Amino acid sequence: MNKLRTKIIVSVLLVIGSIFAGLGIMTIKVLENFHNNTYVQKIKNEASLVELMIKDQDISEMKEKLRRLEKSMKTDITVILSNGTIYSKGNDQYSLEKLYQTFPQLEEIIDQKRTKFKDVHVMDEEKGIIHYVMPIQNDNQYNGYLIFSQQIEPFQIMKEKMSILLVIYFVAAYFLILLVGTIISKQHLNPIESAVLVVNELAKGNYQARTYEYRTDETGILARSINHLARNLQKLKSSQEMQQDRLKALIENMGSGLILIDGKGYINLVNRYFKDIFKINIDQFMAKLYYEAIEHKEIIELVEEIFITEKAVRKQLMVSFHTSRRHFEVYGAPIIGKKEEWRGVVLVFHDITGLKKLEQMRKDFVANVSHELKTPMTSIKGFSETLLDGALEDKEMAKYFLNIILKETDRLQSLINDLLDLSNIEQESFTLNITEVNIKHVLEDVAVMLQNKAKEKEVLLQLENVEDDIIVEGDLYRIKQIFINLITNAIKYTPKDGKVKINCFNFVDRCKINISDTGIGIEKDEIPRIFERFYRVDKARTRNSGGTGLGLAIVKHLVDAHHGEIEVISKINEGTTFSVILPKKHINK
Repeated sequence: MNKLRTKIIVSVLLVIGSIFAGLGIMTIKVLENFHNNTYVQKIKNEASLVELMIKDQDISEMKEKLRRLEKSMKTDITVILSNGTIYSKGNDQYSLEKLYQTFPQLEEIIDQKRTKFKDVHVMDEEKGIIHYVMPIQNDNQYNGYLIFSQQIEPFQIMKEKMSILLVIYFVAAYFLILLVGTIISKQHLNPIESAVLVVNELAKGNYQARTYEYRTDETGILARSINHLARNLQKLKSSQEMQQDRLKALIENMGSGLILIDGKGYINLVNRYFKDIFKINIDQFMAKLYYEAIEHKEIIELVEEIFITEKAVRKQLMVSFHTSRRHFEVYGAPIIGKKEEWRGVVLVFHDITGLKKLEQMRKDFVANVSHELKTPMTSIKGFSETLLDGALEDKEMAKYFLNIILKETDRLQSLINDLLDLSNIEQESFTLNITEVNIKHVLEDVAVMLQNKAKEKEVLLQLENVEDDIIVEGDLYRIKQIFINLITNAIKYTPKDGKVKINCFNFVDRCKINISDTGIGIEKDEIPRIFERFYRVDKARTRNSGGTGLGLAIVKHLVDAHHGEIEVISKINEGTTFSVILPKKHINK
């Protein structure tokens, strides 16, 4: 803005300087003309007076008087009579040639005035002399010439002084105008400078910038308009930022992966879910071509299909990662602008791995239930048909078959009871009957209940290191059910002459019960699956032992219902340890 102010002031000063220079020259010229005219008129008047004095007199008698006039008028008086007599500078023997030397123009003037004579003056600026020539006439008769010659040095001095005064005056006026112009320009340009600064800040994106509105003229109107514009831009920016924040929060926190590809195939946007699922480095992913950045062939083919067909596509893809596989339902759609121009592709990844697992679990459950029901039903049907075909006559054979039918019926009943129990536990309406439970009493009761089964398998069942005062808040029946299932499994999978030990450790806010056996053990890879329904480590031995495959699933649900934990440590052919950790205070959630 200083450049504009400088340009305005310099332009104004140049114009004013030019005007002052012109005025000065003009003033001096006018004064010079006025002075010359006045001076010429003065000489004319003096010459006319002298002409009146000498035209009727003898020049020889006027010499002394002419000298006094020359002295008083400070003028050289020359008289040229018609008879050729010349009086000049007090000398009547002055020659005409000498006079021509001092006044070169005189010869030409005399030659011209012999035909038609008029007064004439000649300004010799080089010598600083003004010559005035007038005829001496008497009754219209030519008697000669009267020449006045006078120095004009006083006028030159006056002219120089006047020029100096004018220069001083003009310089003072110039600086005064400069000062006044600067003040006025500052008053008028400061609001504009402030407005320019605010506009520059607005251009940079600082919509909080404001200018002063203290004036009521056009600059004030400009300031108010700019502030109004700034306020509108600030509101617009706030609204836009709010919309962007909402959109960003929606995109970043949506439960599906999202990727945006522009019309040229470059990746423009990836949300947090996609980054977390695919474990990508955002710096190596953004602004890259999709077929260079995406490693999975299935996704690349889906994008290519959308680019080719320009239609929305929905597919289920299984994507392999380093240590796992995931299932996605991918929806891809082309992005078309208002003028039908191609903008790119958007892909949304819905992770359906959990649904696939649930679906597989449902299939496995139906298959397992069908298989578990089919085996005893086949046995019951087969032996029933055998009895009907005549085996009833043989009492021993009939008794043997009926015992088998009873055993399979008990197995069916146990399976149905476990299924009903597991279904009941998994219901949201399932509740525990919370009371104070003495862990030692529970373990002693369970040990007594299962002691005979352990003796039948020739397995030693021991209860060790159980304190009397271990009290937890829980459902007595369900806690007892947990330990019955765990100890029963330990006995089943422990061979002859093996041991099953029960230990309990008391802590400040929880207790830990370990059930260890010296059985066949569990493979490390199978441990995460042992709590699934119908999963068996050794299917043949488990089925022959009469198990339903639901015991550990029930145990896991009951421990979770008590907000506890269950841990498993096992080694093949060395044994397994199940650790149940129960809080002493029940937490209602």
